[in-house]
Amino acid sequence: MDLFNKCYAYELADKYKEMGLYPYFHALETKQDIEVVMEGKRRIMIGSNNYLGLTGDQRIIDAGVEAIKNFGSGVSGSRFLNGTLTIHLQLENELAEFLNKEACMTFSTGYQTNLGIISAIAGRNDLIFCDRENHASIYDGARLSFAKMVRYKHNDMEDLEKRLAEANPETGKLIVTDGVFSMTGDICNLPEIVRLAKKYGARVMVDDAHGLGVLGKSGRGTAEYFGLEDEVDIIMGTFSKSLASLGGYMVADTKVVDYVRHKSRPFIFCAAITPANARTALEALRILKAEPQRPKRLLEVADYVRKSLINKGLKIIDHSIVPIIPIYTYTVLRTMVACKILYERGVYVNPVVPPATPEGECLIRTSYTSTHTFKLMDEAVEIIADVLNNLPEDEEELLKVLENEK
Repeated sequence: MDLFNKCYAYELADKYKEMGLYPYFHALETKQDIEVVMEGKRRIMIGSNNYLGLTGDQRIIDAGVEAIKNFGSGVSGSRFLNGTLTIHLQLENELAEFLNKEACMTFSTGYQTNLGIISAIAGRNDLIFCDRENHASIYDGARLSFAKMVRYKHNDMEDLEKRLAEANPETGKLIVTDGVFSMTGDICNLPEIVRLAKKYGARVMVDDAHGLGVLGKSGRGTAEYFGLEDEVDIIMGTFSKSLASLGGYMVADTKVVDYVRHKSRPFIFCAAITPANARTALEALRILKAEPQRPKRLLEVADYVRKSLINKGLKIIDHSIVPIIPIYTYTVLRTMVACKILYERGVYVNPVVPPATPEGECLIRTSYTSTHTFKLMDEAVEIIADVLNNLPEDEEELLKVLENEK
């Protein structure tokens, strides 16, 4: 059998392209901002993770240019060899200090960060307790570790305790959870996770990719939000969201970080984060520290939009405060048609369909930025409400609507 048979037989993307509903790979012609130009038209951007609105900040841009001038465009090697720069060390030191941990190490992407941490910390004889809605990189990190993965129901602490109680007390145990879940905006029940970890002798790791710059009085994330910074053993995060760059980090006790630094294959055998990425992340961190009003403003924008969508009669997931607001569209076709029409009317959102959701529970994921204005959000909400409140559920009627939009 030809290995490529599966490639030639794959037709789903072509199907949606032929229908004019393919929602992916739209090309930006401007920098990431609250309004962008995509494929020649103005779009209101409510589908990005640019939570603090810093990707277009001139201070960030200048810092990146400065880094390229001083250090060049890349490092041409791993951190172990020729790839460690002074700005890597500055970034790690300032992140550790900001997040109230002893030490920090950086990775080239957020995805690689979870692969690198989990595969180094856990091994064949260990157990990883994983929320069912954790990010894909956590699942892949668990697979790479060869530890046994035990999944528990989403944010269900009774189910987690049941599974912890069934485990051998002598086995190493790691509970891994998203701090803020990227699709639904749920916040993990960190107080209960910490309590159960202490009771059953487990360690706790929080993926705070969507928590840093969003939660906590100073924007330090989920652990600060709950007052549990001293109780979480490992915190990881990314630079591609609030910190307006690319890469990832781990903070923990010095001995733990040093162990991962010397045992993590995704870290050891990968080129270091580029000078511009390190320097722009560092600048964004300094802006976050200097301007703590940004996370506060971000939650105000999220609250304003959440209330506005509800007032328009839209069914949203409404049990969080974060700037991720999913809107139910139920079926795949209805979701794709909605996203297509919204895009054509100037609003960029993200479709969430199986396997990212259960069948019949498809969503449009919207996400917001601290620099969004209420006026711009009023415009976006009006368009969303007009499209979704007039979108039929019947598939034949949906296709008629699509045809009329053409």
